[in-house]
Amino acid sequence: MKKLIILFLLFTIHHSLYTPAVAGEPPERIVSLAPSITEILYALGLGDRLVGVTTYCDYPEEAKKKPKVGGMVNPSIEAIITLKPDIVIMTTDGNLKEFEERLRSLKVKTYVFRARRLSELPKGIRDIGSVLGVKERADKLANEIEEAINKFRGQSPGVRGQKALFIIWPEPLIVAGPGTAMDDVITLLGVQNIASDVKVPYPKYSIEEIIHQDPDIIFIGRGHMNMKDVSDGIMRKISMVRAVKKGAVFYMSDRLHRLGPRIVEGIEEMDRYLKSASK
Repeated sequence: MKKLIILFLLFTIHHSLYTPAVAGEPPERIVSLAPSITEILYALGLGDRLVGVTTYCDYPEEAKKKPKVGGMVNPSIEAIITLKPDIVIMTTDGNLKEFEERLRSLKVKTYVFRARRLSELPKGIRDIGSVLGVKERADKLANEIEEAINKFRGQSPGVRGQKALFIIWPEPLIVAGPGTAMDDVITLLGVQNIASDVKVPYPKYSIEEIIHQDPDIIFIGRGHMNMKDVSDGIMRKISMVRAVKKGAVFYMSDRLHRLGPRIVEGIEEMDRYLKSASK
């Protein structure tokens, strides 16, 4: 309780020293608590308003130079308050609701980006653009993303009916299930995600189930280590699976991990791999 009071007083002092000149002005000092949000803000031309980001916000290159406030799950309230933000932007996919409640209890203005699915991204961008006073830019970006997504619908007839798996992490084995951007993109491109019928977005999966489902294609997402080395063990365990036998195991970039503007590049990347595997 004592720490909470100190934090409240600290924010009150900082807030009194820095307030927008006119009530209702768009927020000028923004803290982003997710890499996807940081990428969206830069795409909207708001990089100069960013005063703090997480340690995982590494794109674009300029984001690496911003003051860091910690991770997505455990950011530092003290670090955030010290930055005197007009608004802290969070997501429902990675940030804890409890942390938002703590910020609100200290009278720190927050905004929660609620898009989690590919289809929700354009609206999410339009909404955040309205909040930050860049509605026209946001509408333009959202329209471009919508048009790009729609171009892929039904464009890869050669891969329809094939089965795929997207591995988030090999050991312990975590895969992309329903409600994830990866699952949405796999479906968009006309392929069946073998993990689409599980109960949670990022389930633990079994080697036995992969062997049983026998996917035609396996995607492995980018991690913070060399994923080919990390995946060596599981590749040996599922060497009899069709995707492994025919060399249809593809190591993806991080573009589909982040629900932001670069997801279009991620769709293009997966589409190229699917077409390559179907030849």
